[in-house]
Amino acid sequence: MTTVILLTVVIVAIAMVGMSVGVLFSNKCLRGSCGGPEVIGPDGESLSCDTCPLRDRPQAS
Repeated sequence: MTTVILLTVVIVAIAMVGMSVGVLFSNKCLRGSCGGPEVIGPDGESLSCDTCPLRDRPQAS
């Protein structure tokens, strides 16, 4: 029983690390869901894709 729980935790942790690495290397801005709360940065400015500094940079193919 303990090995099943441990194996489940390890598999979920590996999946979360994999998704985190994918987000870091995708160079995309994080967005809220449709209709969700607006994300505000530490300076009080909205953190939408309109203000993302990576938006105007050309994407590498």
